[in-house]
This record gives sequence, C-alpha cells and structure tokens, in this order.
Amino acid sequence: MDWIYGRNVVQLALAAGARRRAHGLVATPSALKLLRASLPPGLPVETADTHALDEITGSRDHQGAALQVDAFAYATAEDVLRAEIVVVLDEVSDPRNLGATARSALAAGAGALVVPKHRSASVTPAAVKASAGTIEHLPVAQVTNVVSFLKQAKDAASWVYGAAGEARSSYIELDLTGRIILVFGAEGRGLRPLVARTCDALASIPMQKPVDSLNVSVAAALFLFEARRQRAVAATGGVAPGGRPRGAP
Repeated sequence: MDWIYGRNVVQLALAAGARRRAHGLVATPSALKLLRASLPPGLPVETADTHALDEITGSRDHQGAALQVDAFAYATAEDVLRAEIVVVLDEVSDPRNLGATARSALAAGAGALVVPKHRSASVTPAAVKASAGTIEHLPVAQVTNVVSFLKQAKDAASWVYGAAGEARSSYIELDLTGRIILVFGAEGRGLRPLVARTCDALASIPMQKPVDSLNVSVAAALFLFEARRQRAVAATGGVAPGGRPRGAP
C-alpha cells in the first residue's frame, strides 16, 4: 500500500471515481477540520502532529494529511487504447513532471496516460502530489516498448503526433479531432529518434526567443487544449485543420 499526501490529493482520492481504495487517514487536527466533509463513512481516522506526518510520508509537503491507499494498479495497453485521446511520455524521469502532465491531461479531457516501464517516472506519492490528486482518476499504463505501443495504436485507428522543437509545422496545424496519441519527450532531450520516426507527424510550439523549450506538462497542455478547442469547433459544424480518418481513401 501507499501513503499519498496533501489536502487536495486526499479529497480527490476520496471522491467518486477514484481508482484506489482508501484504508485510513492520518491528519493534523486543523487539516482534519477541512477534510471532514470529504470523509466516507467508516474510514479509520487518526490525528497526528506535523512531525509524525513527515515520518509517515517522507515529505514535508503533506499539508497535514496523509491517506493510505492500495498500491497503484496500472491499466493495460488495450484498456488505454479505448480512449479518444491518449498522452504518451517518452522517458520523462521526474515524477513531478509526470504528475503535472496527468493534471493537464485530465483537465483537457484526455482518457489515459502511458509511460515506459523502464527509464521513466512511475506513479509514486510524489507524482500523485504533483498531480494534485488528479492522477487518482486517470488510467495510466506502463508499456515495455513505446514504439510497439505506438504501432499498436495506429493499428487501432489512432493518429500519432509527437512534439518536437525542430519540427517546421506548428501544433495548431494538426488535425486533433479524431482518435489521437500525443507523444512528449523529456525536456531538453526530446523524443528518442525511433519514437519520433514512428509518429505520423511532428509539430512544434512557436516560441519567442531566447526561450526554446517548455516544461513537458506545459507543452502537453497546449496540445491537449488545442485538441479540445478543435473538437468544440467540429461539434458545432466548423472546420478543423486538414486531415482524414486513418484508413480513409
């Protein structure tokens, strides 16, 4: 089991639709007052001081609350490919970036997140805290091979688009109205070459010099909310950027 922490984290982990079962809460008296309305009947609750919570969580960022939950259960590749929009992080190693990207993904309406099993951040309590608890409501899959997953996604009729600073096309030129996989690499290094070559198209985010890169969660948010905008336009009969369904003549 895991101890996840932070007041927003606890509230979302106890909200309807959360993916993990809660087993008990430890909180300071002041935090408990704020969380009382979120607690389900029968949840064991203990009070503790800040120093005890430091020890329980291994962090000083707990805001006076820690929730014991089941170990995180990863979704399968088949599960996440049912989603219309999937975000893939290619060897992003910082759990805070994983958590922040999960928050952007859920806010923009993405259905799932995918990370590699190796050389990548996983869903740790630190990642949950960085997501403000939103990752507790988002299916996350670990895959052995990102390239194989992207090929599987193409076979399932999804278009695969990668973010690359060197790409000549802007992300706003992509057709993001269909089934899509959005792939992002680590800040600085970007996508691995084979992952980039597997994408149907690469797109960049125009930036004012001297800035030449963004945090991966910010880049993901821009792509994702552009997809949300395009879908809203298409739903009202507007025209999205050029593109056609995979497999169309």
